[in-house]
Amino acid sequence: MADPRFFHRVGPFSLGAVAELAGATLGANADPEREVADVAPLHAAGPGDVSFFENRRYADSLGVSTAGSCLIRPSDTGKAPPGMALLVTETPYLSFARVSRAFYPVPAVDPGIAQTAAIDPTAEIGPDCRIDNFAVIEANVSIGARCHIGPQAVIGRGVTIGDDVRIGAGCSLGHCIVGSRVRLFAGVRIGEDGFGFATESESGTHVDIPQIGRVIIEDDVTIGANSTIDRGAGPDTVVGQGSRIDNLVQIGHNAVLGRGCIIVAQAGISGSATLGDFAVVAAQSGVAGHIRIGVGGRVAAKSGAMRDVADGETVAGAPAIPIKQFFRGIASLKRLSERD
Repeated sequence: MADPRFFHRVGPFSLGAVAELAGATLGANADPEREVADVAPLHAAGPGDVSFFENRRYADSLGVSTAGSCLIRPSDTGKAPPGMALLVTETPYLSFARVSRAFYPVPAVDPGIAQTAAIDPTAEIGPDCRIDNFAVIEANVSIGARCHIGPQAVIGRGVTIGDDVRIGAGCSLGHCIVGSRVRLFAGVRIGEDGFGFATESESGTHVDIPQIGRVIIEDDVTIGANSTIDRGAGPDTVVGQGSRIDNLVQIGHNAVLGRGCIIVAQAGISGSATLGDFAVVAAQSGVAGHIRIGVGGRVAAKSGAMRDVADGETVAGAPAIPIKQFFRGIASLKRLSERD
């Protein structure tokens, strides 16, 4: 059970209702009126909990689990212990996510403006917003309805924010337009100067280039703690609808991310790189400037993408190469190292 000091659980739900939420079919011996009180992983779930089984590495955990009910693929139902009520679906983990959100919904914004918040009189604040202590809202800012601006967050001059946006403690936003249902976790920096300068050949002096673009964050984007997104040098930096950015990610100026992209922790996207819809850049990887990761392209963890990646292609290594070629190279090195 989640710690009630931090998380509010609703329910219980009937097993039939859980199946409907999950888009699952009840197994033959599952009672639709049976009460489900909570969600839990297989190893911790009890008779009142619903769990899920998708990764076959955890088959042993499934066999000994005391979970009262489980979301499971049709092909895996024979592995469940007797008496466990089964909710059959081709996508157990996705279904579990939907059920979990029903038990632990995002709390509604509790409206109110703290006395210590500093709000410029020209700022427009939508209805039912919450603005916490020591937040700063500068001139000509526009904030939509039901937004939450966390403590010590700074919303810079002219920034526009849509509805139902949640901005964590200590975030700073400047030179940006933010869509609706966006979530920024603590410490996110949006719209700082891009890393752009020219160098004099004789003196070696660096001359900064004014960064006169913006950051456009489309609807339903999530950006993890302490990530940074630089504003464009002239064209805009864009984060496409529904993208998910992990903690400690750097996105350079003029980069354009398509819809549903996933950027994992400590990855870096260089300036003017383009990612197609649903591209994935895994942890601690880098994407060089001015290259394109195609639609559904993937860069494996700790890799360096220094050339374009085709639609649907997966690359690995530094410099990154097609992943099958990468693993053939690893196998060859292993065989060489095993020679006498």
